[in-house]
Amino acid sequence: MLIGAHVDANSAIAQAVALGADIAQVTLGDPQSWKKPAIPGDGAASLGVQATDAGVGLYVHAAYVINVASTNNRIRIPSRKLLQQTIDAAAGIGARGVIVHGGHVTADEEQQQGYDNWRKCVDGLDVKVPVLIENTAGGKKAMMRYLDSIRGLWTTLEGSANLDGIGLCLDTCHAHAAGLDLTTVVGDVRAITGRIDLVHCNDSRDAPGSGRDRHAPLRDGQLNPEVLIALLRDADAPVMLETPPENHAEEIAWLREQLG
Repeated sequence: MLIGAHVDANSAIAQAVALGADIAQVTLGDPQSWKKPAIPGDGAASLGVQATDAGVGLYVHAAYVINVASTNNRIRIPSRKLLQQTIDAAAGIGARGVIVHGGHVTADEEQQQGYDNWRKCVDGLDVKVPVLIENTAGGKKAMMRYLDSIRGLWTTLEGSANLDGIGLCLDTCHAHAAGLDLTTVVGDVRAITGRIDLVHCNDSRDAPGSGRDRHAPLRDGQLNPEVLIALLRDADAPVMLETPPENHAEEIAWLREQLG
């Protein structure tokens, strides 16, 4: 099982090697910005070669501001553009996937509007690398919080010519915060999507169903460690830590010990 962590793009490979990580996740630029993704240092070729030479698989997390589900043109259209730019940049460094949040519509809007906007976005993408839609912790009108909302999105995406390039990133803290049953969530999600491509392995500072997205170090939050390890085994997908970076080395070692 491939295990890694979110690292700083400016020294991504050096950090991953120091951690003994198989994979690493980066953001290309300010994740709170609408600016075009920026590859640090000597550019895409350099980062891609470094990753290949070190045997580290790269993933790119898209900017948090992206919300392709939005009915607001001033949000939805720039979101589509930025997502495509991120896919292009990720392909340039040989990344294995782009992770993007599912987004939401407003409280007075029908969720189907958001699903339809996602379908239009997916249909229009040049999917050079897989796009992994991530489940979210809160928001009653979120596209990817509850099992029913995940089902609504995937049902709407059925028939898209680009569907094979659309995967799922399962975040354990988000699932816990959304109130999903972590003992069954892998099977529940797979029954809807047919796939889990990546697991964001995070503990949670808050109680189940809180809707709060506050990551905690593994074994220092509300998640039962045995349940977490069983979930990772069931998912059988690459595992990415998004816990505080000072814990990454210890957590990777612990995960390897538990997972074999």
